[in-house]
Amino acid sequence: MAVQQNKVSKSRRNNRRAHDSLVAANPNECSNCGELKRPHHVCASCGHYADREVVAMADEVELDEDAA
Repeated sequence: MAVQQNKVSKSRRNNRRAHDSLVAANPNECSNCGELKRPHHVCASCGHYADREVVAMADEVELDEDAA
């Protein structure tokens, strides 16, 4: 079992944890629809990436009454 030899001061402990904070997101505007999206990712609302459609988005999903 590890046992510390000397007490770690609050300053040294907090310096070690200085980089553990969360970073805010950096959203970009989609060039096709204008919605905010994550950089270097396909737009979730329209399916475009770098001015071309990568994922075909369905307008509406029709469900049968019996299936639900």
